Amino acid sequence: MVRKMTVPKMDLVEQDGPDTQMCAVMTDEKKIEVKRAKIPEPAEGEVRIKIKWVGICGSDVEVFRGNREPEFVTYPTRLGHEVAGVIDKVGENVLGLQEGDHVALRYVWGAFAEYVCCDPFSVKVLPKNLPLIEGSLIEVLPALISAAENADISPNKNVLIMGQGVSGLALTQVIKLYSPKNLVVTDLFDEKLELAKKYGATHTYKLPSSDAKTMDVVGKDFPEGFDIVIPCLLEGSGMVDAIDAAAQNGRIVMYGCIGTCHAPIDFFKVHKKRLDIYSTEPKRDIDNRRYFEQGLQLVLDGLVNTTETITHVYPLEKIGEAFETRNTHKADTIHVMIDCAPEVDEKDV
Repeated sequence: MVRKMTVPKMDLVEQDGPDTQMCAVMTDEKKIEVKRAKIPEPAEGEVRIKIKWVGICGSDVEVFRGNREPEFVTYPTRLGHEVAGVIDKVGENVLGLQEGDHVALRYVWGAFAEYVCCDPFSVKVLPKNLPLIEGSLIEVLPALISAAENADISPNKNVLIMGQGVSGLALTQVIKLYSPKNLVVTDLFDEKLELAKKYGATHTYKLPSSDAKTMDVVGKDFPEGFDIVIPCLLEGSGMVDAIDAAAQNGRIVMYGCIGTCHAPIDFFKVHKKRLDIYSTEPKRDIDNRRYFEQGLQLVLDGLVNTTETITHVYPLEKIGEAFETRNTHKADTIHVMIDCAPEVDEKDV
């Protein structure tokens, strides 16, 4: 059975103390609070991470907005999975990983906290000369590489990426390496489209509104649609637009559109166009690990820029304010980072 996202246990307490930590708990829709919890001890086969950076992912925003069905998320809950930190304690029977290792985490949910424990599968050791703030963004790259692999891109195919948020901009850089005939991107803001052009997009289109139909904007230049469509949107209803934008015999890879969709989907159109629809996450654990390594290497080789998309940094105590910032559609808001250890300078870890 393939591994899935896990939420490490965290025991909440009422009072502060030397064995407690700060952690963020979403108690209801649009309400996230900083509480106290016991500092966890690593079990056998686990390591403990002193967390430095956690990015606010679009999936976190979906939960914050209350746009996930109760079968997937109930409140209270903990969020945060784009993690970088330092191993500060190693449990029994763990080989290879050591105290002091700089690491990125994957498949660990609920990490807006000062400490978290996990097993080695979720850990990727980072070079110590790589700023930890860059390490947290490596968490998204395995899914992006998996999306690119599922897309089956070749130099005779036109690719459309819908949305240029933090993941969309990283995906543009990854897809460029697969050498499509044309790499077309859309977004609501000129500033993000300028970055996309810098990162390899051959065509950029500004949509007039979030509910605009993509083909109404790009159809004059690409009347047949696109061989590959990759929506990087939060809303599940974006799949309606993705289906319309796909060409005959095209392929849709759902990096985004994982939110609830209440809009009607014309499945006959999927049948008539002979479309293939793929999900994104790797289906085998070995692929997850392989893409984790490849993603890190792309950053180390300077092929994926994880610096320019960071626009805001907040301490953990102000996570509510950080979520309000991330929840807004603005040209100057891309990636919002939470500093879970502001007393620790990156140069000192």
